[in-house]
Amino acid sequence: MTTTSRPWLMLGALGLLTAAGPAAAVDTSEWKCETCPAPDGAAGSVEVGAAYVSSASQRFGDETGLARKGAYLVLGGELRWRGVDDQWLDARASDLGDDARALQIDGGRGGRYALRLSYRETPRSFADGAVTPFQGVGGTNLGLPAGYPAGNTATMPLASTLEGVRIGYQRSRLAVDATVPAGANWNVSASLVHQTREGTQPLSAGFFSSAEQLVAPLSQESDDLEVAANYLGREFQARLAYQYSVFHDRNTALTWSDPFSSGTLGATQGQLALAPDNEVHQIKASLGWRISPTLRASADLASGRMTQDQGYLASTLNPTLLVPGLPATSLHGVVDTVDAALRLSANPLPGLSMAASVTHDERNNHTPSLAYPSVSTDLFLGPNYSNQPYGFKQDKVRLSAEGHAAASARLGLGLDYDHVERTLQEASSSHETTVWARVAGRVSESLGVSLKLSHGDRRVGSYETVAAITPAENPLLTRFNMANRLRDQISARSDINLGDSIAIGIDYSYAHDDYPDTLIGLKTGRVSGLGADFSWAISADSRLTIYGHSDWTRSAQAGSQAYAVPDWIASTKGSADLFGIGVTQVVIKDKLDIGVDVVGMRSRNDIAVDNGVPAAGFPSQTTALDSFKLRATWRINAKMDLTTSYWYEHYGSADWQLQGLNPATVPNYLALGVQPPRYDVSVLRMALRYRF
Repeated sequence: MTTTSRPWLMLGALGLLTAAGPAAAVDTSEWKCETCPAPDGAAGSVEVGAAYVSSASQRFGDETGLARKGAYLVLGGELRWRGVDDQWLDARASDLGDDARALQIDGGRGGRYALRLSYRETPRSFADGAVTPFQGVGGTNLGLPAGYPAGNTATMPLASTLEGVRIGYQRSRLAVDATVPAGANWNVSASLVHQTREGTQPLSAGFFSSAEQLVAPLSQESDDLEVAANYLGREFQARLAYQYSVFHDRNTALTWSDPFSSGTLGATQGQLALAPDNEVHQIKASLGWRISPTLRASADLASGRMTQDQGYLASTLNPTLLVPGLPATSLHGVVDTVDAALRLSANPLPGLSMAASVTHDERNNHTPSLAYPSVSTDLFLGPNYSNQPYGFKQDKVRLSAEGHAAASARLGLGLDYDHVERTLQEASSSHETTVWARVAGRVSESLGVSLKLSHGDRRVGSYETVAAITPAENPLLTRFNMANRLRDQISARSDINLGDSIAIGIDYSYAHDDYPDTLIGLKTGRVSGLGADFSWAISADSRLTIYGHSDWTRSAQAGSQAYAVPDWIASTKGSADLFGIGVTQVVIKDKLDIGVDVVGMRSRNDIAVDNGVPAAGFPSQTTALDSFKLRATWRINAKMDLTTSYWYEHYGSADWQLQGLNPATVPNYLALGVQPPRYDVSVLRMALRYRF
């Protein structure tokens, strides 16, 4: 919500009060200084209570930590301590009783050092109702019970062998940060972040004409280290940093038994590689210089190297295939990156601001290009394929100026230029020029408006198929990110202030992409949105907020099923609507506060394909979410509060890709049976908060 400050009204009101005579005495006994130094000693709060979740839902528990039905411990708190010699400590903990717990501790000594320790866990859940006959879920080797393999899903003993599985993982993040002064205007900082992901993830695989959904283990960790020297002067700032990141997957591969017996020809087991280990090293330098009161310059430079050298797996586990040896034991992947930026901002005249920037991003791929033997569906030998070490260079220029167009309006103009050089891609080069204009100002004391228009034109030097891609692509196909494109955008916003208590905002956006030279590929795309928000300070004890927003998307894509000229076109239409109401109310002053939040969301997506033959389109994909939250705080005494809340949420969805797809639905496809998510969950929470 945007509101307008009107100091002249405040000054006028003060003048009227002064002219009317002495003002009434003001009670300042409860005024608090938010910026005054905190007194020595400790202060804080502890919150203890319980919560109850009405039903289990993995989707509802995604990131909330409330996936199971039943009772949860509510535990959290804050601590603030100030000691002698500017020593300080701040600690905050929340949700310690569930799987979304968080803890952060900040401390230090003023002018000498600062430390931070933070820890957070985030649960991720992807599906309700997943089932599988595979044994050993969570490990790297999936076996099958008696009765497998079978000719198709109808003859598999699914009724007696399917077991429910949870698909998701627990992500944890532990971070330590430290800053220590190192002389006048200098300090040294260090940061170390350790992250882990433990759980499972879905994968798909297959042999020849059959396929199956698998549950793969997820056991990954990463470490990120940054050490930096920082100079903070009045006219000049500088930073030099070294960054190191390493990723490790404790599991290198997933092996599984083929549940289908037809057409295996010796391929009774399959193997899939999991995420490979990798490392990143980078050196970064930043400079900032206030050349004069009206001119400032800044620059950034980073040079990095990414490496990946995980050992290869065997091309196949099928012993009947005589596969030629691999040309190397690993990828020996090496990619060097360079990122540079130079920015200049100036205020040459009162009310006029100008800015210019130049950026250069470069990716040099030094990975060896080798010819690898191929195996198709673990049953047939194929031709040799060569990996393509893709790279690029990108240069961007941004120019802008903004100044007063009238007494109450400002006008901004800008030009953006983007040039890309690619290697081993269909479009070796492209450039895009975008011009834009923005105007903002006040129509009256109560009405402010802003409008921005932009037009972009991307041109590709030449577009040719890449010989290394096998089978060859249709020469009439153009990838949308490397195609000639015209883009037009508009965004508008108006803010209305009715007195000092009511504020209204209305915004509109529209963007249209046209690919005039594309025969096969994305032809057009359009996105538009309309929103409004309303805020009313009914009184000092009551506030109402209402907001809503709708988005609409359209696109058209042409294709060819005959590997020739276009013979079909797919049209997509999507919409998303969001509506919300929020109310806060002081029911009993200094005793009881309540708040209510209501949110509703609807989305719909439709796909239709026209190939000249009359046919019904795909079923609509829809989602619906309704959420109601009621919270209340009862102040028992000066040090203790009782907090209560009730949260109800309904979620429903329809997706033709999942609807009715059970393990036995398709004869040659063993699915996990995951259906579109749907739930109705209530959460009741009650806790005591004690302040000390």
